[in-house]
Amino acid sequence: MAVISLVALVLCLIPAGYWFLLALGSVRQARRLTWQDRRPEHRFLIAIPAHDEERVIARTVQRLRELDYPSDLYAIHIVADHCSDATAALARQAGAVVHERNEGPRSGKGAALSWLFQRLLATEPCDAIVIFDSDTWVDTAFLRAMDARLAQGAAVIQGQHIIRNPDSGWFAALTWAMFIIDNRFQNLGRANCGWSAKHMGDSICFRAEVLRSVGWGEGLTEDYQLRQRLLLAGIRIAYEPLAKGYGEAPQRWSQAQTQRKRWLRGTHDASSHFARHLLVEGVRRRDAALLEGAVQAYFPSYSTLTLISVALLAIQLLVNVVLGPVFPPSLLWAWGGLVGALFIYPYVGLALERAPLRAYAAVSLGPLYVVLRSWMALSARYSRQTVAWVRTPHGEEQ
Repeated sequence: MAVISLVALVLCLIPAGYWFLLALGSVRQARRLTWQDRRPEHRFLIAIPAHDEERVIARTVQRLRELDYPSDLYAIHIVADHCSDATAALARQAGAVVHERNEGPRSGKGAALSWLFQRLLATEPCDAIVIFDSDTWVDTAFLRAMDARLAQGAAVIQGQHIIRNPDSGWFAALTWAMFIIDNRFQNLGRANCGWSAKHMGDSICFRAEVLRSVGWGEGLTEDYQLRQRLLLAGIRIAYEPLAKGYGEAPQRWSQAQTQRKRWLRGTHDASSHFARHLLVEGVRRRDAALLEGAVQAYFPSYSTLTLISVALLAIQLLVNVVLGPVFPPSLLWAWGGLVGALFIYPYVGLALERAPLRAYAAVSLGPLYVVLRSWMALSARYSRQTVAWVRTPHGEEQ
């Protein structure tokens, strides 16, 4: 049994090493971007998908019109997707160009954006397209930062997506803290290693020719799938922490469950489809970014790995208590070291970001979320139940 434990430990250490490598890669700060001496040169189209968002859309558009960027070099386009409220009228009043989509089934954000991009790229001259959610509050320097990164040659740039309502409940607070960690490890860490940052679906900029050649895509998690398709096309996502977008998180777990189920099912489906292609092409091209994409697709998530490691350590301790010293102390110490390292992992990210103390308190709720998320991941992998896109409530709706 000790041999089985040792093999299991090695199998857990391999994906753990990947997650620790991301953390190590994020130790170095992002190179400071400056644009004060630059004259803006790129023309942007801002694209926002909206389904029944009358509560938030006008405020979002008004904030976008206050960006520190020449007004003749950007335009705001809203796709009002099968709306049954005043979303379209309020967006127009606020100053956006509104495209009303009512034909065909409403299948989510991906379909709405794909439809909008086909219209924009055929009729509107632009250098790049930026995607925001309907509730995103954008930092005034966002387009300045993207303009500077485009001038450096980046093709796709993920901005820093920040949760702005951490005081709305325990789940919102936990999501806020997790985004701090993700921005540090999964975005900055990958960027510093020369890999492709995470596509977060919001606050992201694409050169127009990238969307023309690769498209946007549809599905339950078109953003995750698009990152993999970009890798296969030889395009890496850069990360720019000074381009900040502030979005809302659901206040309660009950409101987030459907959204999380959709993400987990879509992630599993996309990984199943692309993992082998990423691995084969990564080896053939000797491309580290492609290989990292394959590794991410094959390896368990941090939360699932943590739950498995804790469960296996607990089982071995219980066996030793009931049956005697079946597993040697050195092996149990090794398991304990792995579990301890996984436990402090998120706190390292918070420390590197110099996060406030309440972020550490929010992460202390992480074990509950790890269990819930891992259960949902198993359900997403093995359940045959159909998972559909469902709108997440915003603001006063929550």
